[in-house]
Amino acid sequence: MTGVLDGLRVIEGSAFVAAPTCGMTLAQMGANVIRFDMIGGGIDYRRWPVTADGNSIYWAGMNKGKRSLAVDFRKPEGQELLTALITQPGEDSGILLTNFPMRGWLAYDTLKAKRDDLIALNIIGNPDGSVAVDYTVNAAVGFPFLTGPDADTNPVNHVFPGWDVSTGYAAATGLLGAERHRRRTGEGQYVSLSLADMAFATVGNLGYIGEVQINGESRPNIGNDVYGSYGRDFATSDGRRVMVIAVSIPQWKKLVEATGTGEVMAALEAELGMNFTREEDRFAARDAINEHIGAWCAAHSLDDIRTVFDANNVCWGPYQSFEQMVEEDPRVSAANPLFREIDQPGLGRYLAPGTPNNFTAVPREVPRAPVLGEHTDEILSGELGLSDGEIGKLHDAGVVAGPDAP
Repeated sequence: MTGVLDGLRVIEGSAFVAAPTCGMTLAQMGANVIRFDMIGGGIDYRRWPVTADGNSIYWAGMNKGKRSLAVDFRKPEGQELLTALITQPGEDSGILLTNFPMRGWLAYDTLKAKRDDLIALNIIGNPDGSVAVDYTVNAAVGFPFLTGPDADTNPVNHVFPGWDVSTGYAAATGLLGAERHRRRTGEGQYVSLSLADMAFATVGNLGYIGEVQINGESRPNIGNDVYGSYGRDFATSDGRRVMVIAVSIPQWKKLVEATGTGEVMAALEAELGMNFTREEDRFAARDAINEHIGAWCAAHSLDDIRTVFDANNVCWGPYQSFEQMVEEDPRVSAANPLFREIDQPGLGRYLAPGTPNNFTAVPREVPRAPVLGEHTDEILSGELGLSDGEIGKLHDAGVVAGPDAP
């Protein structure tokens, strides 16, 4: 496929979410991303969700646009092949992405001895190299105590692996930054990206650390109310729920107009001595405001709310299960250029996204994921220049393998 990163080549050794997200992000923008896995698949090859036949929908989703090399890198011959691939010359090559421990044959200094300007980005758990995953990191950053009902003091874990995903995107930025630095200076480098650091940096950037150190207080759990502004979930007359937001003054005025609550809000302002065009006043009076917005929503169906809110340009959104999202939301359909119907070996035909970046200079493509080992021979011959005979010997010795039968 073509794209804004056409020609850039990245070798990926990965598992789970963060590193595969980085590789897929680059691949969907046109980079030649070669993912290497053990013959038979790595530890995430059968990760749930899976089909009735045991084929991983997750693995296919995280590896779209990549090429797949199946190689036994426990064997010296496999390590030699990967070393040659990682350190291959060329201004667009010599880039490694991994969340594997970089030691032994994969140590940066060992690889750098083969190519001095090598770029390697290693995603790790804690900054000291100890083990951490999204769920253990999230437990440490305060959010579980803000998640869930506002009367509940027990921590509530999130389901979305937000730190993994954000780390994957940060890794893509880091690799592109290191590649630009090399183009300007000729200097390669080792980049370490800690999952925990990604989380702590985000918490700090959003003000949670400063809130404790400067104000001497910690953020309270307020349920689904939006902190410091106005927003809340409300039930509809037909058993659905909607999220309503009024962060800006125009958003607040449109919500009031759409719900016909202008007089009651003016009366509330007078009673409380507040001005609801001020965010802090809307937040302070949220319970009183919620009573009236909630009553209006409870008297209308979801379709009625959609009609009224969309006509008045209210900032809102329906709560949707995954099934409702797929069946009802036109944004999750082929009508959205983000998506295409693809035929994925082992899975069948289904809707898949491309890059969320809608570049105007190049078309957006939605390639499928490879079959494990699909490009083994192509990579060995095209990238490393091995002959058919040499490739055949590697197959016979169990060093490499071709496509894994779905």
